[in-house]
Amino acid sequence: MPSRAAAILTVLSTLIAGQAMGFDLEAHRGGRALLPENTLPAFANALSMGVDTLELDVGVTADGEVIVSHERGLNPDLARDASGAYVAPPGTPFVKLRLDAVRAYDVGQIRPDSTYAKQFPDQRAVPGTRIPTLGELFALVRKSGNTRVRFNIETKIDPNRPDETLDPQGFVTKLLGLIEAEGFSDRVMIQSFDWRTLKLVQQQAPKMPTVYLTLQRGSSPTVALDKTTNWTAGFNPADHGGSLPRTIKAAGGAIWSPYFGDVTAALIAEAHTVGLRVVVWTVNKREDMARMIELGVDGIISDRPDLLRQVAGEKGIALPAGTPVEP
Repeated sequence: MPSRAAAILTVLSTLIAGQAMGFDLEAHRGGRALLPENTLPAFANALSMGVDTLELDVGVTADGEVIVSHERGLNPDLARDASGAYVAPPGTPFVKLRLDAVRAYDVGQIRPDSTYAKQFPDQRAVPGTRIPTLGELFALVRKSGNTRVRFNIETKIDPNRPDETLDPQGFVTKLLGLIEAEGFSDRVMIQSFDWRTLKLVQQQAPKMPTVYLTLQRGSSPTVALDKTTNWTAGFNPADHGGSLPRTIKAAGGAIWSPYFGDVTAALIAEAHTVGLRVVVWTVNKREDMARMIELGVDGIISDRPDLLRQVAGEKGIALPAGTPVEP
């Protein structure tokens, strides 16, 4: 067992490192309230504005290409075919489509009559926009000259729907292989609600931070405090005093990323005590951003990175410089 002094030093060194990293201002799906989500125009806008991290989601096509998409397949609220018709629900999984087939769809404009359109009425449409590959996003960042921005990459995999994606091992192998080949390993974090993929990342790329996503409320929570779920890779918070931060630390995580409505000042302090950073999702209202910063979170993921910059600046947080670039 480590001595009490050693344990205290470990916590202090982690906290100091966290402070050195500073506040993490993340553009959710590139900033989807502003431009079409997970597209090169959105990421170019975020880079030009100035963010610390580009938050995004990835999947793998039938021919093994890593693409950027929040859904595991074509999104009926976003994807239009060559005739201009939106695809019928539920949308074909990418694992059953080759990249050239995925490229045939336009994702530059939200279906006008959808709930999604009502959620983001001010999003600027960019007709003709295609689903990008992760390699194309890396190329855009190189083009911008931004040598500092990080990537928070979510593996879009659902343990309850194994037929809609590659298996966890195949998924992680493809993703890590591309990141290494592109030379971005030291600027990437991997996040997931499916902790199986995070365990594999920790085994295969131990220096790459893993971000443990959690949702405790609503009709489809991914974690429970008294049992394992299909999402938690066998980890049970009941074995760690009913504490999510302690469970995530035991699992090997570097960052806890909860839904912002699930956190309290006490939980954030507990996470810091065990050496975790806390980055909350998805915060879009000014008052919620201010409250999260006051509670002591280490970062915020937002669909409104422009508004988050304003609020963070008002709170005295140093803002990242923009690197203007066209997609």
